[in-house]
Amino acid sequence: MRPSLLTLLLLVLMAGVVLGQRRSGRWFGEGRGGDTARTARELESHSTGTPMWHNPPGFEHDVFTFARVRYRNYGPDGHGWRVDLPDADLNLSYRLQQMTSIRADPHGRIIDLTDPDLPNYPFLYIVEPGGLWLDDAEIVALRQHLLNGAFLMLDDFWGELAWENAAHVMRQVLPDREFQELSLDHELYQRPFRITSKGQVPNVGLGIQSQYHGRTWERPDAREVHHRAILDDRGRIMVLATHNTDNGDGWEREGEDNYFFREFSEKIAYPLGINIIFHVMTH
Repeated sequence: MRPSLLTLLLLVLMAGVVLGQRRSGRWFGEGRGGDTARTARELESHSTGTPMWHNPPGFEHDVFTFARVRYRNYGPDGHGWRVDLPDADLNLSYRLQQMTSIRADPHGRIIDLTDPDLPNYPFLYIVEPGGLWLDDAEIVALRQHLLNGAFLMLDDFWGELAWENAAHVMRQVLPDREFQELSLDHELYQRPFRITSKGQVPNVGLGIQSQYHGRTWERPDAREVHHRAILDDRGRIMVLATHNTDNGDGWEREGEDNYFFREFSEKIAYPLGINIIFHVMTH
């Protein structure tokens, strides 16, 4: 039986959707699973594979651990807590121990905010907080953890709608504090790498195409990158939101394309990620 014109048209449209998903960096199945996983190492790579390394015997626990927060995605925007997992977590940890004196956990950690082990993880990462939603117990646990000295990074959310949701959730967590734009003369931008601008990291598909058209923003209301922080009473950064940029893709997709690696992973995502960790772990 010969396919009808309508059938052929539907097949073409489906192929376009699939290719579009791949180009945008949201490949079907990316980041699926992990509902019960404790570490990023338990999950399969969704890119070119992840590096493995070992720490000296006796120092396995005296390390930095990249801890990704597992949350429910009930907000108006975002693709959930799994985006860029596990490659972003493990690649950044590998580069950190490769380029600084900080030793890094080669397994990473995936953690719920109500997990009793939360106090053991002072660095927390939440991806795509445009869809973030926390219940009362999670709000209380995160508030207490941040006030006790922990740090939270919010990353990969684009446009004003996503910002409003993330800011709303953080007002629930820290109701007496507001975000403020972090100035480039802040100590965080001084070492290990000297950072002189707030560069924009697009998803890998857009990043590769940007060498031909120059556009790196994913939506019209996301042209300007913001690094907004919430400080404690002594000026310590408790929360840092990197808005209108996708550092996670810069870490995750470093091995997929030379142009993307050179322009976005190497120049923007890794220096910023390493500087953030270096700063918060030494303050």
